[in-house]
Amino acid sequence: MQHLKKSLVLVAVFLYGQAFAQKDMADTVTTTARLSLQDSIAAVRINLNKTHMYILGAWAGVNIVQGSISASNLTGKDHYFHQMNVYWNTFNLALAGMGLWTAKKQLSRHFSFGDNIREQQKIEKILLLNIGLDAAYITTGMYLKERGLRLNRDQPQGYGNSLLLQGGFLLIFDIIQYTAHRKNGKLLEQALGNWQVGPTGAGLGVSYQFK
Repeated sequence: MQHLKKSLVLVAVFLYGQAFAQKDMADTVTTTARLSLQDSIAAVRINLNKTHMYILGAWAGVNIVQGSISASNLTGKDHYFHQMNVYWNTFNLALAGMGLWTAKKQLSRHFSFGDNIREQQKIEKILLLNIGLDAAYITTGMYLKERGLRLNRDQPQGYGNSLLLQGGFLLIFDIIQYTAHRKNGKLLEQALGNWQVGPTGAGLGVSYQFK
């Protein structure tokens, strides 16, 4: 009887140890999967930014080269149209260069889950703000063009046409960017599960919602 009790105790200890070992293994797998997802979401976000900055840089380069040549050979509103394209895309080229430099720095950085949430919210808010600004550029272009036609002046007409083109391109460009980043953000939201993220007095807070 004593041997039987000892045997039962040993079996119980063994099963107890096995249960904890399986739980530790499951926790390790879950942690590994979450870390992998964090790295994947960060990598997608950074690569999206790189791709979009290359596109913006290419657009800017073409406009600067063509605009410089055309502005020198044309007169009237066409001259001012290409002149504004050069001015506008000089800024775009600088913006693209800064974006690529930032993306390069981020590639070597490890993003925690909280870092990913903050960066994802940041890029989506910036793009929504940009979309609003793009609409303002188009509206300004329409106003300048109408004013130029009304006063029969070439400069506002040329500048207005340029803003219509550049604003239209940026509007489509930023909507495409936002759509791509929002898709990546949904993966982050799915990974959060019952965890809720929101502002706190100290910054960004994470809480668990029991169901």
